[in-house]
Amino acid sequence: FSMDGTFVLSGPNPVVGMRGDRRVPFVRSGIFITFVTRMMEAFRRRYASLGADSLVALWLGIWWVCNVAQAGLAQLANDEAYYHLFAERLAWGYFDHPPVTALLVWLGERLFGGELGVRFFFTVLQPLYLWILWRLIRPADASRRDAGLFVVLASTTLMLQIYGFIAVPDGPLLMTSALFLLTFERFSERRPRAWLWMGMAMALMAYSKYHGALVVLFSLAANPRLLRRPTLYLSGAVAALLLVPHLIWQYNHDWASFVYHLSSRNSVFRFDYVVEFLANMLVVFNPFFVPLCVQAWRKVRPQTAAGRALKLLPVAFILFFLLSAFRGYVQPQWVIVACFGFVAMLFGYARSHPRTRRYVMRAGGVTLALLVLVRLEMIFNPLGIRFEVFDNPESYGTIAAEADGRPVVFRHNYAVAAKYRFYTGGEAYCQPNIRYRTHQWQFRDDDTRFAGREVLVECPAPSGADTTGRIRTIRLANGQSFTWFVDPDFRPVRRVDVSFAGLPEQTAAGDTLRLDLTLSNPYPYDIPIDGATRLAMIWKHGRFRVEEFPLANRLTLPAGASVRDTVVFGIPQELAGARFDVGFALVREGYTNWFNGKSLPTEVHP
Repeated sequence: FSMDGTFVLSGPNPVVGMRGDRRVPFVRSGIFITFVTRMMEAFRRRYASLGADSLVALWLGIWWVCNVAQAGLAQLANDEAYYHLFAERLAWGYFDHPPVTALLVWLGERLFGGELGVRFFFTVLQPLYLWILWRLIRPADASRRDAGLFVVLASTTLMLQIYGFIAVPDGPLLMTSALFLLTFERFSERRPRAWLWMGMAMALMAYSKYHGALVVLFSLAANPRLLRRPTLYLSGAVAALLLVPHLIWQYNHDWASFVYHLSSRNSVFRFDYVVEFLANMLVVFNPFFVPLCVQAWRKVRPQTAAGRALKLLPVAFILFFLLSAFRGYVQPQWVIVACFGFVAMLFGYARSHPRTRRYVMRAGGVTLALLVLVRLEMIFNPLGIRFEVFDNPESYGTIAAEADGRPVVFRHNYAVAAKYRFYTGGEAYCQPNIRYRTHQWQFRDDDTRFAGREVLVECPAPSGADTTGRIRTIRLANGQSFTWFVDPDFRPVRRVDVSFAGLPEQTAAGDTLRLDLTLSNPYPYDIPIDGATRLAMIWKHGRFRVEEFPLANRLTLPAGASVRDTVVFGIPQELAGARFDVGFALVREGYTNWFNGKSLPTEVHP
């Protein structure tokens, strides 16, 4: 290899230069400086020759490389470990979400191990959906300045930064939403077979995250004339047909996902839910740009179907979830598709207003500098922050050392149990908790496989001194505590089914209920209900209010058999004025529980 003079690459050592008969390390020679200078000059010339599209592609590629590095170096968040649990057993559906997230994790883990395997395909999605967004909003006379403006706006939208590399359903939702908007635009232009591709895109959105339905509804609301086209309904039929496997899964699992998202997540009204949601909206879209976005939304008048949809998405998503905040907590990432409209509107406004563009580029530079620091903190944690993406191997390794090969039954945090499995490979299970929520673990049989074995059971820390000597607590590296006791002969009762009849749809405080119960024991061992295991009647209102009433019934459930019994229950005054889900549970000290069997609704009048 030669340039001005000759120099050679000598084995595994640094490149060395040749000057006459004297060998000089290349990195100390003038040739090295010349080489670097010429390479940089060539890069500058090449960079200056790039058009708008090539410039966007280059910076999206650089951004992707950064995301891949981040994906491999940062530890998993709780929910990512939970979705890794999904990927252990591929299915057409899961308790919380449809299956695309699990599929992407599964595919990534076929290529790589560790955190990178979990996240790899989520990093691949981001440059693809941002490229589609660029093509949707790209002006016909796009310049290099337009390309730079788009890249800065996209890269400084905070939610797009975080959700560019973590393994959660929001990445697939953004990808499939971009595909939908692209096919929606072509459908509006009457392109051949656009209705077919749009139907497929709608199905992919539904398989990614259920919020995709809002993207379809809001896009049509922005373009109501398209409702007159018969092919729109053919597109919907295609989506419905492709969703049949998922709907069959839901049917076989009692529509668990729909029940959870439409009713089980509801809570009582709390004013701080609304305030926190509005505050989050100021932050996640970049507080430097939110006021400008309001002005842009007022001034920009899109001329295409996709443009009109993009304009409506931010307002519609924020208003929809603002209303949702009146009945429960709303997570800020639920409005993530609004980022597309945020970028599109601000891009259209700033490119035609030089002062605004200058502000965006300068504020974007400040934001990027701060984001670099945040990303470095997520990898190295020099500030010693206690958070779920730090100290995981050490923390869960400590629990695994105490378990010493025994299974661990976690109390209620489904994601922590999944993270324990990911970082230690140990056996684990998470108990559904009537005072918290149920989750994907209820569809797994891990606890059944632990039957008859010695297990560690996570439990609450005792309020006073533990006189039994059974309960132990250790402090973990992440700042949390883990409290447990050892069950030498673990006998789960979760799958016992308690069905009942006689509960009216409406009742009143002071009434006496007489309910006929059938208790079915699927396990190969008898279950005595004798005090150590109690039968309790559960009244659940919303997400957090749970009233538990122990019953005096004493009986034994034979292995693999059913038993009938009767419960007489007087409705106390404290239940008056609310609607409840009512059911029964087998309750044991130190364990959590859910309903054993299906609950039934009733309304209690004063």
